[in-house]
Amino acid sequence: MWWFNLLAIDIQFSTILAFAGGLVLLYLVGWLLLVPLKIVWRLIYNGIIGGVVLWLLNLIGSYFGFTLAINPLTALIVGFLGVPGVILLVILKFILP
Repeated sequence: MWWFNLLAIDIQFSTILAFAGGLVLLYLVGWLLLVPLKIVWRLIYNGIIGGVVLWLLNLIGSYFGFTLAINPLTALIVGFLGVPGVILLVILKFILP
């Protein structure tokens, strides 16, 4: 069988191990670069949602004379914590004049 000699490739075991190690290293590097990127996008998304919630709170609170400052810190607090973040900011507004 002449085609059997074409398939008989002489590859050493160390070459196969180096290739497998390179694939594992590539996977790890890709994962390390992708996870922080997801965290950054989630922070941006939560900050925007927090800003919108604060804007709605200020819109409704303006009828009662209550407003909160909208800045990156308050937006991220509300973005991270959600409704408890809004409650925290309202309590801090009353505690700290």
